[in-house]
Amino acid sequence: MAPGAPAFDAFRYAHEHYHEIAWMSQNTNHLFPAHVVEDAVARAMAEKRYQGYPYAPGDPTLKDLVRADLGLPDVTVGITSGGTEALYMLTRALLAPGDEVVASDPSYLIIHRFVELSGARTVNLDIYDPPYRLTADRVQAAITPKTRMILLIDPLNPLGSGYPPEEVRAIAEIAHDHHLVLLNDVTYRDFPERHTLAHPYAPEETVTVWSVSKNCGLAGLRLGGLVARDPLFSRIWKYNTNDLGVSVLSQAAARAALQAKPQAFPAVREQTRRNQERIREVVATVEGTHLPVYPSQANMFVIDLTRAGVTPEDLQKELLLRHGVFLRAGNYLSPRHGAKFIRASFSNPPSDIERFAQAFPRAVETLRRAAHPPQAIAR
Repeated sequence: MAPGAPAFDAFRYAHEHYHEIAWMSQNTNHLFPAHVVEDAVARAMAEKRYQGYPYAPGDPTLKDLVRADLGLPDVTVGITSGGTEALYMLTRALLAPGDEVVASDPSYLIIHRFVELSGARTVNLDIYDPPYRLTADRVQAAITPKTRMILLIDPLNPLGSGYPPEEVRAIAEIAHDHHLVLLNDVTYRDFPERHTLAHPYAPEETVTVWSVSKNCGLAGLRLGGLVARDPLFSRIWKYNTNDLGVSVLSQAAARAALQAKPQAFPAVREQTRRNQERIREVVATVEGTHLPVYPSQANMFVIDLTRAGVTPEDLQKELLLRHGVFLRAGNYLSPRHGAKFIRASFSNPPSDIERFAQAFPRAVETLRRAAHPPQAIAR
């Protein structure tokens, strides 16, 4: 790169070439039946619902669907512009300078940043080894007088690890016994065959953050939220700055998608199973690469490059520019281990996965040759 030249913006490039890219970088879902959402949004557009403000507390039917989907009839539902907004609100509401949050590395580091904006800090337990998730024993050992919250992301982004029911219960009981908030981020809860919510084991301490970005394929419409019991919910909701409500089009889409999800999602889940198996086959052929977690309980996992002789950043760029396949370098997800892996999501059509299958071995080999060119033959 020439001095003073702007850094390569992978996301700008990918958006400018959106229809040419196999988008495997952001765990987005490209398998949910599109007509369900398109029909709902078209009706809302035809009715010119966009000309007026939404019902500020949120569509009551949508809230009922969220409760039914989670199986939590006794919670208050808050609807936000994506699950990320809910995460920001609750960290600002519940944390203060000097507080600590038990978390992990790797993790979804946006949450960690929100913790820091509150003046608190995360205590990051290294989980880049088996069982590739937190355990109740390690959480218990990390608690100090400053601890105010436990971050339980299940399934985990980026590793794809899932928590067995007994571990969820044990961590929830720790939160209850120590009077800690348990932040249960369940964005990927629909992808495993079985998932356990923490709320039933610590109903007064648990805030559950949900989203329709990944399960229903609505990432671009930005709709999610949180559920909790009072008084915890009310403490958080005081920090809601979106007092005119969330987009009417997003709410219409989410309502239709959640109504269709019981019938539509099993096929999505099955395709992700086939897709990750295909990726596993390809990775097994490339020397120095492997999958730390397989099978994934989410719609993504990481490909370890430690012994591959290539960097995640170089591989991300090579795959994107030369092959139109967009994966995400690990530095976005781990201060300690980000240089070791690249993340691949796979809730994509099989054609995207086949593009990856052709591109990944070639891209790794190209980068290896560039790093270690053959010696010129002496004349």
